[in-house]
Amino acid sequence: MAAAGISGCGLKRHCALADHEEKEMMKDQCGRFWNGMDLLKDVTENKHFLPTGLEGIDTLLGGGLRQGQVTEITGPSSSGKTQVCLHSASYVAARHMGAVMYLDTSNSFSPSRIANITDELPISLVQEPRHVRLKRAMSSIICESVFDIFALFEVLHRLELSLLNDKVNNVGSKVCLLIIDSISSLLAPIIGGKYLQVQVTNHMVSAGNGALKPALGESWKAVPHVRLVIFRDHGSNICTATVLKHTLMASGRPMKFVVPS
Repeated sequence: MAAAGISGCGLKRHCALADHEEKEMMKDQCGRFWNGMDLLKDVTENKHFLPTGLEGIDTLLGGGLRQGQVTEITGPSSSGKTQVCLHSASYVAARHMGAVMYLDTSNSFSPSRIANITDELPISLVQEPRHVRLKRAMSSIICESVFDIFALFEVLHRLELSLLNDKVNNVGSKVCLLIIDSISSLLAPIIGGKYLQVQVTNHMVSAGNGALKPALGESWKAVPHVRLVIFRDHGSNICTATVLKHTLMASGRPMKFVVPS
């Protein structure tokens, strides 16, 4: 899943700005030094979170998906990765936080599931009639089917232009969350370059001796700022998310959460 303020402005945008950002970093390093307090202030004051609406995950992440970072959710088949994406999209759209761009690479996007999640949100969270909430939330989620890396870059290029030109979608909201479900099917054939800030899902592959590990290997491993692995309890809607990587906390921390049925 994305992550988030723009919980990802996009793979292509990151690639295009990488050189510029690197130059700016070099200028900073040559012109002045960042001390620990500068870095702490940047972390605590200049970053915002988008909640997923799943209490366990939001608690685990200290508030939700962090602005400007890649949040990767990995796990075995049927572990709940897509459900987390759908719930995040529904919650962000229904709570007036902004528009969501959902890039579907495997025909897993479900409008009916989005409608059910939105309809089940407590009235106290959104003070408006259910049918009004549903219409606005559905209009705020932009879904596109993307089946190869070239189509992905085309969509991200359009998103980049809209962000740079400060454009909004048809309901007057800027895109604040980018979700790619899943990234592995697109990047697996060409992995090896620099990529950027998004909320993505990834598959699991065999690590030998019966163990599992996230797909895409070492090239992708360094890209996500946050990496969660999720497993679903057999025969239930209770899942466990465990931190494999995080910029603000130690790895290995688990948390239970419930995927609404």
